[in-house]
This record gives sequence, C-alpha cells and structure tokens, in this order.
Amino acid sequence: MSYCKFVATIENANPHKYYHDHEYGFPIHDDNELFGRLILEINQAGLSWSTILNKRENFVRAYDQFDIKKVANYKEKDITRLLNDQGIIRNKLKVNAAIHNAQQIRQLQVDHGSFKAWLDTHHPKTKEEWVKLFKKTFKFTGGEITNEFLMSTGYLKGAHDENCPTHKKVLETAPMWNK
Repeated sequence: MSYCKFVATIENANPHKYYHDHEYGFPIHDDNELFGRLILEINQAGLSWSTILNKRENFVRAYDQFDIKKVANYKEKDITRLLNDQGIIRNKLKVNAAIHNAQQIRQLQVDHGSFKAWLDTHHPKTKEEWVKLFKKTFKFTGGEITNEFLMSTGYLKGAHDENCPTHKKVLETAPMWNK
C-alpha cells in the first residue's frame, strides 16, 4: 500500500498530511462543519490548500466557529471586520458568498431538516449534476469548488487513490457513498 501521490512525500507534521489521513473524504454529519468545509473550499480558490489549512483556526474564529445561524445574520460591521482580518483571506466576494451561503443553508434546514439531509436527498449525482445544483443554490461554487467540497465530504469518489490506506478507512466509514 502507498499513500496518494500528493501526500506521499509530505512529513507527518504537515497539516496537509493530517487532513489527508483524518478528514479528506470522510463524511461530515454536522451542518456547521459542512458549512465550514464549504467556506474553506471557497476561500481556497486561487490559492493552495496548505495556505487554507494553515489559516483554518483563523477562519473558525473569524466566522464564529462556522455557526450557520450567526453567519447568516452578519451585517455590514461583520463584513468590515472580516475584510480587515489579516488571519483569513480578505476577499469581498468570498466573504459575501459565505454570508449568502449561510442564508441559503438556513433555508435548506427549514425545507429539509438539515444541510446534510439536503445533500443526502440529492446523492448520488454526477459531478456535472452537483455543479449545476450548487450554482443554482450557492454563490462562488464553480466546478472545482463544488467537486472538492463533495469529494472532501464523501459525496463524490476520488478523494484517495485506491491503494492508499486512508481510502480503506473512508470506505469503512461511509461505504455507500464511495461505490
């Protein structure tokens, strides 16, 4: 067995290695955690995932522990605060997308019981079908962001090489998602 090519040479202390081994591709059951992953994926656009992982705790703090209800109610002062926070990615489009997407998720929670339930009702879909659905529902969710969000949360295949030991762990955690 060998690790996925993109982490095979990374040292164990690297946050990317931990993320690969313990988070990437594993299902997330909590709506706030799913929302947090979506925020991180959106902020990764144009940057390396390592940059985002190194700033993750700053994002958690800046976005109130990814509390969907709180972020959905952000006002102009919150936007200003985020745009001045040097610990995160200060991009107005990405900040506004986080707030809009939190509001959308609040409505999905009303309509479906939870963000996760909404995702589950649409699973399985092809990448193209997911992208169309995400573009209709959320902001700043193009093909790559949607793909990475869904792979990283187990809704699309491809998070790990089949011979990677983490792939087997993912299958044990969510076998129906990775068929």
